[in-house]
Amino acid sequence: MPIDPGAVGCASEPIEVSWTSKDALLYAVGIGAGADELAFTTENTSGVDQQVFPTFPVVIGWGRGSAMSGIGSCNPALLVHGQQGVTLHKPIPPEGSARLVSRVTGIYDKGKAAVVATETEATDSADGAPLYTTTMSAFIRGEGGWGGDRGPSGPRNVPPETQPDDTVTYRTSPDQAFVYRLSGDRNPLHTDPEFAKMGGFDRPILHGLCTYGFTGRALLHSLCGSDPARFRSIEGRFSAPVLPGDVLTVSIWRTGDGEALFATATGDGTTVIDQGLCRYEA
Repeated sequence: MPIDPGAVGCASEPIEVSWTSKDALLYAVGIGAGADELAFTTENTSGVDQQVFPTFPVVIGWGRGSAMSGIGSCNPALLVHGQQGVTLHKPIPPEGSARLVSRVTGIYDKGKAAVVATETEATDSADGAPLYTTTMSAFIRGEGGWGGDRGPSGPRNVPPETQPDDTVTYRTSPDQAFVYRLSGDRNPLHTDPEFAKMGGFDRPILHGLCTYGFTGRALLHSLCGSDPARFRSIEGRFSAPVLPGDVLTVSIWRTGDGEALFATATGDGTTVIDQGLCRYEA
């Protein structure tokens, strides 16, 4: 069956998920961290306690219990990530477990495509307190045209036309996707040349959430002094694909009151994440 617009409001059954120190370490190297970020990439460095990147929730329980399973069917080769948000209610521990409930918050008709928005609430199994909330949207080509609500439109979180207050540049590895996929997202769009061609790409593209993780690293170190306890939330829109090996530059504009706008671009100036907003403890 095609996308079902009536699925708005449907929720998944609660599921229990868990993660280990190794999962957090693997995610860290998957988003490019290394020898200069030992608190995130090791668990046995003398005098250094292991910490977890604030964007780690995007891979916790990957593919399990998502409300997306109730929206109908679509061709996965024609699905791309649209937007992603993470709000932390407290720092993520290096190992733990949580109860997840996901719900569909919107299904929008973009004419030649559909956009499906979901929200997931995570409760810490250790104390029953809220742990994090994630939001996301999926842009699915070929699934629009039923005459439904087009949904929110227009730019938001637009940075000023001034030089950024901070810029951070990282180079992704040509093999970045092969490491990142081990955190859960095994979509062949990112590793299989033939599958990538089915999706309209000359070669496999990097996971959007990998680029998102690189961006979160830059924000954490620039705005929070590398302290995850000061990181409150991040949101952004994926505006163009990234190829493994691309250089990524994160531009940051501090707007005051613990907020900053950001955008991520490749070496040729193509913006790949826009409408970015980060909240933090200043």
